[in-house]
Amino acid sequence: MRVTPRPADLILPLVAGVFQVAGTLAAQRWQIHDPDLLRAPLGPPGCALLLAGPLALVVRRRDPVFSMIVAVGSAALFVALGHAYGPVFLSPVIAFHHAVAAGHRRVAWPVWALAYGFVVVHTIWFAPVPARDWLHALTVAALMGLVLAVAEFSRIRRERRAERARTEEEESRRQASEERLTMARELHDVLAHNISLIHVQASTALHLIDEHPEQARTALATIKQASKDVLTEMRSVLSVLRDDAPRSPTAGLDLLDDLVGRTGLPVEREVTGEVRPLPAEVDRAGYRIAQEALTNVTRHARGASVRLVLDYGPRALTVRVTDSGGSGDEASGQGLGGGNGIPGMRERASALGGTLTAARHGRGFRVEARLPIPEAPRPIPKAPRPAPEAPRPLPGTPRQPPEAPR
Repeated sequence: MRVTPRPADLILPLVAGVFQVAGTLAAQRWQIHDPDLLRAPLGPPGCALLLAGPLALVVRRRDPVFSMIVAVGSAALFVALGHAYGPVFLSPVIAFHHAVAAGHRRVAWPVWALAYGFVVVHTIWFAPVPARDWLHALTVAALMGLVLAVAEFSRIRRERRAERARTEEEESRRQASEERLTMARELHDVLAHNISLIHVQASTALHLIDEHPEQARTALATIKQASKDVLTEMRSVLSVLRDDAPRSPTAGLDLLDDLVGRTGLPVEREVTGEVRPLPAEVDRAGYRIAQEALTNVTRHARGASVRLVLDYGPRALTVRVTDSGGSGDEASGQGLGGGNGIPGMRERASALGGTLTAARHGRGFRVEARLPIPEAPRPIPKAPRPAPEAPRPLPGTPRQPPEAPR
């Protein structure tokens, strides 16, 4: 990937170039006259080599290996020509750090080892005043090892940041996918129930409009209410796309009476156990499962009676919908397709760690879902406060006899 140098990336090479030239000019004032060093004065070739390293830092992001090789090579040639020791080593350190941090360890480590070998060989055998002290070689090794450790630490931090960013991106993508799946499931349930109800009532109205117009009027009123309800629920589901809207649809078991009334089915309701507020996801799943089960009865078992049971157990909510079977006329269900009603209900239950069974029950059909209810954290009982102790008498105080009962 081609990386164009930014204006901010030019500041570091500029500072490094000025520092290397000014620092070398200051260092050679005493090194060219020091009998223990005898370094050569700076000339045009030396100035060019001093600026080659900082210029290579301009492309340190686009090509860190090239930048490192040029910076290390120019510094080595500068020292080999006998110029003064000084800040010429700044640009190689910066270039090596960037190369390692960018992940080019296989090239950076050998180049750094060659640079160390050059410094040791030059100072011991080829310098005007050779340094025969091996302590010098150990000092150079320690300094270059410190640079290597800092570069590796930066590389590890950079890789960890990249891994953390990748993990957060994957988590965000997964959450977005789950939200889309939840919205698709909610839309399926809303549309399947209400459109199936509209289809059934429309068929009834067409059948009765000539002979029993008053009953057809009731069916048309049901269609009007069902169409209004589907628009309202779709608005509620799609509102999660707005930033200022609640992040969960509002359907719950408290709307079960309205749901039963819209279907027009003879439904016998039974509620057992301790009725209590449920977690939002359990409440919503119970409502949607009951809605889908009643929708299936409306589509495929017209004229059937329905028994709807809600069992609030200590650790699970059981939703059971049982119908008595249709009259054999299933015209209302034709043309609507098989759909994904039962698989969708099973997915809802499985997402909460529950189970769902759907099978024949006598002449009819039964759907039973068991949805676990997470246990609420129990409050920690407070320890009773100890009773205050009676004050002890001071030493030498005579004890008073207890008072006689009055």
